[in-house]
Amino acid sequence: MKVISGNIVDVLNSEIYPGTIGITDGRISSIAKEDRGYENFIIPPLVDSHIHIESSMMVPSEFARLAVRHGTVAVVSDPHEIANVLGLEGVRFMIRNGKGVPFKFCFGAPSCVPATG
Repeated sequence: MKVISGNIVDVLNSEIYPGTIGITDGRISSIAKEDRGYENFIIPPLVDSHIHIESSMMVPSEFARLAVRHGTVAVVSDPHEIANVLGLEGVRFMIRNGKGVPFKFCFGAPSCVPATG
């Protein structure tokens, strides 16, 4: 079991408390409060609910590699930029590329194709 210590941000109960989180086989197996304080914070993973991955100038797999380092584990992406340039094949490429990494991509229908001015 791996143990992570820090100030736990409990978003369900709107509180922050020092504690430890036990992880077994990649899953949380225990959470315990402690009396000592910590400088670091442990937060739930983040979901970006509206993003245009193409604006980052990265393919989805590379975007995921960097986003997860900052706590984001999933995105809802509007692929209208790639759809305007490459059409349906561009959107299919984004979906295929995103399937190769342990990150959750939800691609919506492009919002404005063709582009409007």
